[in-house]
Amino acid sequence: MRRGFPCSDDVTSGAGLSARLGTAPTDLLSFYLRLLPPEFFAQVREHDKLRRQNNRVYTDAVVIWLMILQRLQGDGTMETAVMELLRSLPSEFWPRPCKRLQARAEDSHTKLSSNTGSYNQARQELPLTIVEQCGDRAFLQLIEQARPATARRDAFLMDGSSMRMPHNPKLCALYPPGSNQHGESHWPLMRIVVAHDLYSGMAMRPQWGPMYGDHAVSEQVLLEQAIDRLPKGCAVLGDANFGVFSVAYAATQRGHPVVLRLTKSRARSLAKEELRDGMDRRMRWKPSSHERRKHPDLPGDAGVDGRLIVRQVQPSNGEAPFLLALFTTLEDEADSVIELYGHRWNIETDLRSLKVMLGLEQLNSTTPEMVAKEIDVAMLAYNLVRAVTGVAAQKAGLNPRQFSFTRVRNVINAFAPLIATARDERQAQQLFDDMMYYVNQARLPRRRKKRPTYPRAVWSKTQKFPKRKP
Repeated sequence: MRRGFPCSDDVTSGAGLSARLGTAPTDLLSFYLRLLPPEFFAQVREHDKLRRQNNRVYTDAVVIWLMILQRLQGDGTMETAVMELLRSLPSEFWPRPCKRLQARAEDSHTKLSSNTGSYNQARQELPLTIVEQCGDRAFLQLIEQARPATARRDAFLMDGSSMRMPHNPKLCALYPPGSNQHGESHWPLMRIVVAHDLYSGMAMRPQWGPMYGDHAVSEQVLLEQAIDRLPKGCAVLGDANFGVFSVAYAATQRGHPVVLRLTKSRARSLAKEELRDGMDRRMRWKPSSHERRKHPDLPGDAGVDGRLIVRQVQPSNGEAPFLLALFTTLEDEADSVIELYGHRWNIETDLRSLKVMLGLEQLNSTTPEMVAKEIDVAMLAYNLVRAVTGVAAQKAGLNPRQFSFTRVRNVINAFAPLIATARDERQAQQLFDDMMYYVNQARLPRRRKKRPTYPRAVWSKTQKFPKRKP
């Protein structure tokens, strides 16, 4: 019923993926099986000298796929994941089926257990390095396939955020809760930095660390740790929090041009005069004494050659115009650089999709390693949805960001089980065509009248019980 796997050359290189995607069905499961076939997991275990996995029901490929389904369902539990395995997983997941699977194939009365114990144990035993390599491989191949031939420049939007975890001693020790004048908070908190493709919305595997405590890390340090995993030569776009010398230097040293927003005080310090509309000045940015104290490993001649561009811009929400100061190493026209930075807001909606729609605002895992797996699998699930969106966008001649992530995810959740259990190839193709029809309808509305905006503020939630006191 299912399509075959790539040949052995494609398993390691990814060559020819773009050409095959043009004709093969591109539902979520088909994407997954082509990007991460069972042969790939065997190669990773052999390369990393991990223990060879015996024939079993819950293989690495099966476990990661079930974790993806849990994440896409929002409130998916281990029980619902096991039921998906019993109902719809195709035989391509098991090139060499174990005895229990062989018995089920030979006798329809033979059933697999619906208990979650084996699946939970397999999740715990799944090596983190396999999850990381799956995320990196899928990201690099999907971003290459999604890149339009007419794109002027590859650019990634950078931003930071935070995530909460369950309260337990291990997580509290590694990710200490915050504190204020009223005492210590309850939830362990991590700081995370994400990088999303400007055009397609594809996301690189994020970098994270403690937000509080003796080993707290800044967003700038996390970006410097993650920047080596960005596609070669892509531009880095960041807001004023990343508009510091260390970020500009780390990016340019690795061949990445930058477009960084500067605070007014930092921009005035670089310009050595008051900012004015229309300014476009070439300069060499050198580290301050404060930067050298924070980064003692900087060489004595460290510096970044670029331009300071200042323009008066009008916010889309109708607020008063202001001077926007950017430092860039690009040679593009100043107006093009301003327009490029104008897309930075997309990272805010991407983070909303990750934290609200995929449930990453409050993590569920209770050990540091499972927390890492939960985040990496969520990013893999996110990229697969973006890949299906990209196919619909290519067929419609639209930008992938013109589609609603939430609606596309809902369509996929509705059709994926039906496609997986189709009687034959013809029915699977018909269901896939129906799915893409509804994906194509998941376009964001083009409103003629701007909706009213509200100030960024926190609305308090109704409390049914008194707050717990320490």
